[in-house]
Amino acid sequence: MGLARSWLYVPGHRADLVAKALAGPADAVVVDLEDSVPPAHKQRARETAVQTCGSRPEEVWVRVNGAGTDWSDDDASALTGSGAAGLRVPKAEDPAAVAALAERTGLPLHLLVESAKGLRAAFDLAECHPLVAGVSPGETDLAADLRIRDRRELSWARSRIVAANRAAGLPSPIASVWTDLSDRTGLAEDSTAMRDAGFFGRSVIHPGQIDPVHHAFTPDRDEVEQARALLDALDVAGDSAAWVDDRGRFVDPAVVAGARWVTELADALDDSPHDHDEPAGARPGRSNS
Repeated sequence: MGLARSWLYVPGHRADLVAKALAGPADAVVVDLEDSVPPAHKQRARETAVQTCGSRPEEVWVRVNGAGTDWSDDDASALTGSGAAGLRVPKAEDPAAVAALAERTGLPLHLLVESAKGLRAAFDLAECHPLVAGVSPGETDLAADLRIRDRRELSWARSRIVAANRAAGLPSPIASVWTDLSDRTGLAEDSTAMRDAGFFGRSVIHPGQIDPVHHAFTPDRDEVEQARALLDALDVAGDSAAWVDDRGRFVDPAVVAGARWVTELADALDDSPHDHDEPAGARPGRSNS
């Protein structure tokens, strides 16, 4: 799934918004056929998704309707051979059904865990087919199914999903959407917390959420400089498996691996590292989703 920091959902029946999203600053665009599309507009959304994937091959992901719905079979048929970068699969619970969808479409699948059954199967879902590209939480539905009222109590579920991805050799999972569009401070703070908890990137539902998310998931200047200094010190360490550097930090292979990740990420993003001050336009925060 690359190193996309922001994944912008766009309702598939709004071709004008899809075009606007593709021209905007989001790292990735997800044309939605599911929750944001009324039943009467499912066919139009599907047609827009296929046309968009045909004109922008390997740049567009599509969130299909979940298995067992009235639209899932038509979604799979239409998107097979469409050139989509991949499919987002909501309410993933059954590894066999996921593997069958992968075989049918031949497309990478990003699975959304949105139920207790899906959470229980997270490790099996992550390993059920080579085309599974990642597993992430869909926290609004997941919290509802678990009867959790305070999203902070999802931390254990998030950790399970992080572990399932990494155990399967998959990238870090993508954080779920933040539904309070007016709360940029809360979005920024929560995105930083999700980054520190093992997530990379975030789904967003409005272009105004992109900057705070990019800010959170881009290494800051000091972090990159410290990582580069540590890697530069490897020559000094010689054959030592572990040592204390000139700043008094204990360094071992795991610390080196972390520094490599930071520098490779900064180079790959091709952005100038920045200091993590408060994003412009931030306002007092409340809650997340």
